Amino acid sequence: MPDAPYRDARLPARRRAEDLLSRLGTDEKIALLHQHAPALPRLGLAAHTTGTEALHGVSWLGPATSYPQAVGLGATWDRALVRRVGEAVSTEVRAFHERPAAPGRAPIGLNVWAPVVNPLRHPLWGRNEEGYAEDPLLTAELATAYTHGLRGDHPVYWRTAPTLKHFLGYNNEDDRTSTSSDLRPRVLHEYELPCYRGPVEAGAVAAVMPSYNVVNGRPAHVSPYIKDELRRWKHGADLVVCSDAEAPSNLVAAQRYFDDHAEGHGAALRAGVDSFTDHGTDSPVTVARLTDALERGLVTEAEIDAAVLRQLLMRINTGELDPELDPYAGTGQDVVGCEAHRDLARQAARQAVVLLRNAGGLLPLPAAGTVAVLGPLGDDVLRDWYSGSLLHRTTLLDALRERLGADHVTYADGLDRIALRSTSTGGYLTAGPDGSLAATGHQVGPAESFAVQDWGHGVSTLQAHDGRYLTKDGYGVLAATAEHPDEWVVQETFRLERGEDGRVRIQHLGTGHWVAVAAGSGALTTYASARAQAEPFAVRTVSAGAEQAARLAAGADAVVVVVGNDPHINGRETEDRIDLHLPPQQEEILRAARAANPRTVLAVVSSYPYAVDWADAEVPAVLWTAHGGQEGGRALADVLLGDHSPAGRLPQTWYRAGQRLPGLLDYDIITARTTYLYLDDEPLYPFGHGLSYTEFRYGPLSARIDGEHATASLTVANTGTRAGAEVVQLYTHTPDAPVATPLRRLQGFERIELAAGEEREVSFRVPLAALGRYDAAHGRWTVDPGRCTLAAGASSADLRSTAELTLDGPAPQPRPGLGTPLAARDFDEATGVRIVDRTRESGEAVEAGADGPGRLAFHGVDLGGGATAAVLGVSRTAPGPAVVELHLGGAVTRVEVPSTGGRYAWTTAGAELAAPVKGVHDVHVVLRGAVRLDGITFTG
Repeated sequence: MPDAPYRDARLPARRRAEDLLSRLGTDEKIALLHQHAPALPRLGLAAHTTGTEALHGVSWLGPATSYPQAVGLGATWDRALVRRVGEAVSTEVRAFHERPAAPGRAPIGLNVWAPVVNPLRHPLWGRNEEGYAEDPLLTAELATAYTHGLRGDHPVYWRTAPTLKHFLGYNNEDDRTSTSSDLRPRVLHEYELPCYRGPVEAGAVAAVMPSYNVVNGRPAHVSPYIKDELRRWKHGADLVVCSDAEAPSNLVAAQRYFDDHAEGHGAALRAGVDSFTDHGTDSPVTVARLTDALERGLVTEAEIDAAVLRQLLMRINTGELDPELDPYAGTGQDVVGCEAHRDLARQAARQAVVLLRNAGGLLPLPAAGTVAVLGPLGDDVLRDWYSGSLLHRTTLLDALRERLGADHVTYADGLDRIALRSTSTGGYLTAGPDGSLAATGHQVGPAESFAVQDWGHGVSTLQAHDGRYLTKDGYGVLAATAEHPDEWVVQETFRLERGEDGRVRIQHLGTGHWVAVAAGSGALTTYASARAQAEPFAVRTVSAGAEQAARLAAGADAVVVVVGNDPHINGRETEDRIDLHLPPQQEEILRAARAANPRTVLAVVSSYPYAVDWADAEVPAVLWTAHGGQEGGRALADVLLGDHSPAGRLPQTWYRAGQRLPGLLDYDIITARTTYLYLDDEPLYPFGHGLSYTEFRYGPLSARIDGEHATASLTVANTGTRAGAEVVQLYTHTPDAPVATPLRRLQGFERIELAAGEEREVSFRVPLAALGRYDAAHGRWTVDPGRCTLAAGASSADLRSTAELTLDGPAPQPRPGLGTPLAARDFDEATGVRIVDRTRESGEAVEAGADGPGRLAFHGVDLGGGATAAVLGVSRTAPGPAVVELHLGGAVTRVEVPSTGGRYAWTTAGAELAAPVKGVHDVHVVLRGAVRLDGITFTG
């Protein structure tokens, strides 16, 4: 055995990590807890960084192959493809890792922060583009595929170390660091946790990142679910928990959950955070806080050791100590953007296209004739915050001209062009060749014409005649120099506000300041801090975009209108959307085109769903694709022209305009009856929907119970005249369950390629446990006895073959109620309540919401031979009346809550019941005033 076992590659990784840990001093160990860990030359450890962004390609490091957004990969419903994308992305990460690091800097890290597995619960979530699907099974399956691709197939060494984001209950951006996501036990165990558990237990996940938000009243970075759930799963004990950026400081600064940073950092470490992403590369700040926490006894050295050990294991697994044995070491630069990766990007973008409507068989378009491409996204390729720099960009217009010839494809962006005349100088705003702006023009020519793109909700961008965007520099001066909006704080968005005098004043949205004209030079600045100081501009319309679009549409054999979003504007990280509407300008272009030419196709290129009801009724063909990366234009052209038969399927529900949506903070999908699982009314396009250029016939579905699984099989045939792919989906429903269960729940899916006339048997094997639910009354997973309907089809609303099984689960038992505490957060139904933290570290309770009173219902509580009194665990959070009412057995018992001294000062309050109650009853509870309820114990 060598003197340094950690260098012996023959030993298990844990043995090597433990030996390496034993050689570290306390200061060295604490230093390793920051995202940017220093080199330790005496031990052969290089400087190390956690967190390389790899959501759908290598991000922020320079040119790399760009694949469709994650929601687009979700639309493929193709495990094998998503795994191949993960393999390609991680191979390029390895190439970046091999590049020489700047002096004093670590190499590009092999811990990649991907994928995002938050289920797409709400279509207005600003980061909708980052998740895979609305459904937990589809999310987990695709995340498992992607992480397997990122990890690689070697039995010892990992190509990269994937990180799941963001744990837990994270689906809102507005006030994301302070809002609390209430996850009742059923929603937690049936909807949220399965998205993480699937890939973790598949063994291809190295790390997990907690979310910025608060969960059940407690910041996610100190959530007990890290230890109580993640760490207890198969392969979960060694997961490295990487904090999100600045989240440790947020515990004190934004969330005010702890009094000082040593306390907050110590609590995060105790909860399970192993790597602190805080203060950028300035690691001494974090080191000082954790050192202070250790000296004050807020953490122990053993807790520090556990965190460092997990990090060392990850580094050993990625081959850091064994470059001569690591099969991925030495990956060459030639893989970045290689032909195989370009081909894969195009294949992925093709499979991400979803055909939503095709009335009269308008698609595919014939190769002969003329096509008018209309709309601002028809000649653009847009990145998002987690895209890499594009190696090349091919727009839909480019791709169609390549195929059909430039003479056969016309284009208009449909944007209005305006000229702006300054009141103070009398001159028109003019863009110089270098992009400089000045209100000095004497007449309106190309340099004085600016395209206005309305993104909705009063947000616009302005482009000079050469296509460059107006933007603000570091001195507050405006110039037309930006290629695209592409910064964390977007500097290219404006609000054009027309006053009573008919003139327009322009607000720069990135700063909130108003545009002014500098005296003398006529330059435009954002120096005006108030509207009253803004420059009034007279507006002259140079050309009307919709009119031009209509003229081109009328002269073409077919029209393709391309609309959608810019992923940096109106719905993105830090900003949720307001509604589902298309920007009015884009809808105006679409209506003008459709009026001029009935052979109109709507292509929506977006990060999220829109309510396109009018288009679904009036436009013959509608497609959707997420932003498709570098090959998105060619892929969309492949589908439009029939080179590829579309097989994408919606990974989330598309709602109708005006259809009821829950509040963004209403995470209780069961009570709110949301997501496709519980939705009672008909959406615009259902989860799983997608059409093809061929037809498929479903044979009868047969099903049986085989041990601990249900198996189902059927034959699917391609009855059309061309080859195509079908995504066969299996759903279940358990109508006899004693509580509300999903109306339909995805249990399996298979994407199959069939030649014309070919048929194939498709089989599913579903664990019986997956047919069950979480029983909050008893704190366990259960399968209810009774009927289970299985249905196979082409979407959640197009179920063509059914079968029925009888489940033999345990009979539902009453909820223990006499002498056993009834935990308040384990309610069956509730309105007007919030789930809150019982203490800063553990436990959950409920309180009435701001609008009060709060109401809870517990069904089937067994009070045995008779309950005569109740003892409540309560705390009072503010002065004033605080009462808990127990509605039981036709009588009401009022319990006055005494002053307790604060939210964490718990006491008991008891009362005799209005009348003795025996047997099984529903218990209804009303909370009035500033009271927190931990639980109820009935006594005899």
